[in-house]
Amino acid sequence: MGVMTVLMLPLLLLGISGLLFIYQEVSRLWSKSAVQNKVVVITDAISGLGKECARVFHTGGARLVLCGKSWERLEILYEALISVADPSKTFTPKLILLDLSDISCVQDVAKEVLDCYGCVDILINNASMKVKGPAHKISLELDKKIMDTNYFGPITLTKALLPNMISRRTGQIVLVNNIQGKFGIPFRTAYAASKHAALGFFDCLRAEVDEYDVVVSTVSPTFIRSYHVHPGQGNWDASIWKFFFRKVAHGVHPVEVAEEVMRTVRRRKQEVFMANSIPKAAMYVRTFFPEFFFAVVACGVREKLNVPEEG
Repeated sequence: MGVMTVLMLPLLLLGISGLLFIYQEVSRLWSKSAVQNKVVVITDAISGLGKECARVFHTGGARLVLCGKSWERLEILYEALISVADPSKTFTPKLILLDLSDISCVQDVAKEVLDCYGCVDILINNASMKVKGPAHKISLELDKKIMDTNYFGPITLTKALLPNMISRRTGQIVLVNNIQGKFGIPFRTAYAASKHAALGFFDCLRAEVDEYDVVVSTVSPTFIRSYHVHPGQGNWDASIWKFFFRKVAHGVHPVEVAEEVMRTVRRRKQEVFMANSIPKAAMYVRTFFPEFFFAVVACGVREKLNVPEEG
């Protein structure tokens, strides 16, 4: 019996490896067929995540509309895409200047896209603006700019393109959000507020457009780190809040998020959280044990500011 087991083990491993390879190949081909010939609009395509989404969807044969607020950087991205892709299997991307903090130009951009292709199959709302600091030191003007970029800009573009999707009874809207749309972290009040607002809007919209076969998806990582930055160990004390924030700070790479966006489109998933176990657990603690959650966060702020506790 032992000899047979030893002989069967390599065959079993070989069979599992073969099945995994077949699954990956089928998944890759399925991804391409899901977006081939589809009109895909990507906002802030010049960001790290925007570039990776452009690469993934361009390779899949999508008709890309790349939006960004720097024409020079859009052209660099354009050259990078067409230089490595097979022209017989891909389409030339269309470039559009778009600064989502300027709401007045969003309607014109939507009209330009629809005039060019006649429809939009997939809208990827990727643009985001961040700021860090105590609430009382962040100006109201900056609060408004963050809200325009992270909330009013995406919903304005979505509302402009949505009637076309509804009339065709097909389409998908993807919001790249953040786990701070579920719970806030100190010193990021404006950013967390904008992400809460965006998540609330698209959660409501999902139910409204379901009867028209329009899919609304949200992809929420902890945060998207730069290409070359990896989370270090740091000199952390053993306190609960420092352990918590260290885990929250472990962001994901743009390539990982772009691939997850593609999977979300392919599988028509409605909500995805890209986070390790600590931030996910924090969401449940925030829901079921709010007083404990608030106490831990407040303790962390006091330690960071080195303010002694009163009483």
